[in-house]
Amino acid sequence: MPHPRVLVVYNEPVLPPNHLDFASEHDILETVADTCRILQGAGFAVNRFSFNHDPSVLIKELKNSPPDAVFNLFEGLATDPGTEVTAAGLLEWLAVPFTGSPSTAIALARDKVRTKHLLRGAGVPTPPFLVVENAPCPTWPHPWPAIVKPACQDGSVGIDQESVVTTQEQLAKRVEYILERYGPPVLIEQFIFGREFHVSYVEEPGESPLAPVLTLVPLAEVRFHNERAKGLWPVYTYEAKWAEQSEEFRTSPLETPVYLPAEQTARVDQVCRAAYRLVGLRDYGRVDIRLSPDGEPFVLEVNPNPYLNSAALVRGLEIIGRSFKRFVADLVWAALARAGKAAPRPSDDSVRVGSAPKAS
Repeated sequence: MPHPRVLVVYNEPVLPPNHLDFASEHDILETVADTCRILQGAGFAVNRFSFNHDPSVLIKELKNSPPDAVFNLFEGLATDPGTEVTAAGLLEWLAVPFTGSPSTAIALARDKVRTKHLLRGAGVPTPPFLVVENAPCPTWPHPWPAIVKPACQDGSVGIDQESVVTTQEQLAKRVEYILERYGPPVLIEQFIFGREFHVSYVEEPGESPLAPVLTLVPLAEVRFHNERAKGLWPVYTYEAKWAEQSEEFRTSPLETPVYLPAEQTARVDQVCRAAYRLVGLRDYGRVDIRLSPDGEPFVLEVNPNPYLNSAALVRGLEIIGRSFKRFVADLVWAALARAGKAAPRPSDDSVRVGSAPKAS
């Protein structure tokens, strides 16, 4: 298959510059530019396509100029996060091969409540929790502190220092705020003290396109240096992720690689691999955990199609002997192979153009 045609699909930003969540939404534009450069350097014929409120334009584009595969970077509209699922579903309906997780995995992972129930039912460790659909807030039955989250957001949207509460009064106030700003349901979790890790996986070719090998990437840790910022909880908030001038950003760097003792690494891998498989991720994904003081990993979140340009992923791939550029190109070849469109892959030397790692 000479020069397969790849369409890079992504969400066109809809938030105004003064919106609190503006930074997280616009970050996609840099990822798209880097991805296109890498794919062009790998020999693909690349076009990009963005859309927002009208999905019919995507259908029209796919019918008028059918690509061999779609590189799916559609994260959902900031005003309607559930549209991330819809975009993947449209690609499946039209039988267009695409990179990343299927719509079922995206839908489940976006619904933190159902994911929590699934993890607990399967015996995968996750913090004790309570779900609130409407006021008044019920009595919290677990030890304090607790952390309050919007149940259907990602990228730490809705998470700040006020999310951690230590009394029923604080809890009720925070739940009311989340209900008003983001709507139900609200997820309340027991706050787990301990180290926080991003555990990334990539899938590598196996015996067949439908049986890839799941490979653990070296761990990344969110280092909370909050002793420098009195009064801050060790939480990876929206500001810690996106507000580069904030105290939380400066005191919560993401360090990679981080190594644990072999036995502890094996336990983390066991838990996170189970979560990855349970939710049904594909191609690549990330599981966020807290490692309690006694060494038990607790799954906080399962992330399909996580931030592609993460320094943790880029550096982790290098450590296990894979270049980030090659990884991005291989995602397309994997999508083509799943659709029975396999073709000889170019050599590593031909994958020439890449992007700089970005810490996030």
